[in-house]
Amino acid sequence: MSNLRVGLFGIGLDAYWPQFAGLEPRLKEYVQRVAKRLGRPGVEVVNLGLIDNPEKAAVAGHDFRRADVDLIFLHVTTYALSSTVLPVVRRAKTPVVVLNLSPGDAIDYASFNAMSDRGKMTGEWLAYCQACPVPEIANVFRRSGIPFFQVTGTLDDEAAWNEIDGWVQAAQVAHVMEGNRLGVMGHYYCGMLDVYSDLTLQLVKFGGHIEIVEVDELSALRADVGAAEVSDRVAHFFDVFDVQPDCSREELERAARTSVALDRLAGNHALGSMAYYYAGTGNPANEDTISSIILGTSLLTARGIPVAGECEVKNAQAMKILDAFGAGGSFTEYYATDYKADIVIMGHDGPGHLAIAEGKTKVRPLGVFHGKVGRGLSVEMSVKRGPVTLLSVVETAGGIKLLIAEAESVPGPILEIGNTNSRYRFSIGARRFIHDWNAQGPAHHCAIGVGHIAGKLEKLAALLGLEAVRVC
Repeated sequence: MSNLRVGLFGIGLDAYWPQFAGLEPRLKEYVQRVAKRLGRPGVEVVNLGLIDNPEKAAVAGHDFRRADVDLIFLHVTTYALSSTVLPVVRRAKTPVVVLNLSPGDAIDYASFNAMSDRGKMTGEWLAYCQACPVPEIANVFRRSGIPFFQVTGTLDDEAAWNEIDGWVQAAQVAHVMEGNRLGVMGHYYCGMLDVYSDLTLQLVKFGGHIEIVEVDELSALRADVGAAEVSDRVAHFFDVFDVQPDCSREELERAARTSVALDRLAGNHALGSMAYYYAGTGNPANEDTISSIILGTSLLTARGIPVAGECEVKNAQAMKILDAFGAGGSFTEYYATDYKADIVIMGHDGPGHLAIAEGKTKVRPLGVFHGKVGRGLSVEMSVKRGPVTLLSVVETAGGIKLLIAEAESVPGPILEIGNTNSRYRFSIGARRFIHDWNAQGPAHHCAIGVGHIAGKLEKLAALLGLEAVRVC
């Protein structure tokens, strides 16, 4: 995956430089401080320095366009004309974050007013004049239809930098989605109308590529897995899972064979995520493959290739987004409401995200996969205790929106049925959460990630031009 390219430019007014000695190098130093802090692994900063007239602005717009930047940070260092801004951003055609960052918390009024040279006083004031042109810039952006966002604070303000870092992370996730290859294997669960997705719309809004892969290919790969590979994968299962004593060797080997084949399938197609469902009825090889898929898909999910069952493409997207934020992303739905404890139990059969599990994930044998064909091994886990975020990618009559809620994963009894399930407490209570969440018309699946990251998800939606609705 290529690095995220972040554009940075500061703005000033060239008429000031001969009037106020030292102002220009001081403002350039501000821009360098921002550039240094924006730099991080996986992020390339394209710093065009201080732009102080329309001619430089026109060149800068071309430079950013040639550099193919994903996001632009506009650092307002002092008052500057909007004519030094519009040509840059209009040409680059990239979302813009306006940084209104003062060099300090406040001007030292006593020292300032004690200065004997009013020209020097004006130069010192201009070094703190970041807020002055922001309304002018905002006006021009609004009239131009250019999306922009703001961060207000100081150069060393941690609250401001948390916001800036959030924008960078959101841009990184948008970059991941732009390059993601989502595999779709099988077909929708028949009659589950909310799951049916517009694949073209998904590509339009998130970018990436959707690769239609065949269950037959997975079955063929499975047939080529050798005995030594099966044995090694079974040993790996015992390392990463809490394999229960009633899991037979035969079922473990069946799951191991499918797991190795899944790795090859994902590698052959360079998949970054996958959605699948297949009954396999009437084809013993395919039924054998699909009924032994859960451990392998859980391993894929844990290493950054999230897999959603029931061919829930929208939820594979939500899981990938959460995983790209480093929050995990496990497949889930309502399981039960505990009104006595005021919590909602949520989970799902099929793959779980081992990296966000509370303790080791259990492997249990199931004599029947409810509502599906076959039998085999399944996983049982709860999400780590503490803050979590729910995300649903919702297809609406008008397009796509992100539906978000923050909650707490809390201890207590779960349903020990060989499925993932956890207990979640919401700040607005279980009844209100269920009502408000459902009112937005999501599919019945969503993704769960660890940590409270609603603010970052809202930034991602803003960068992608999507509506974001936060329930709590």
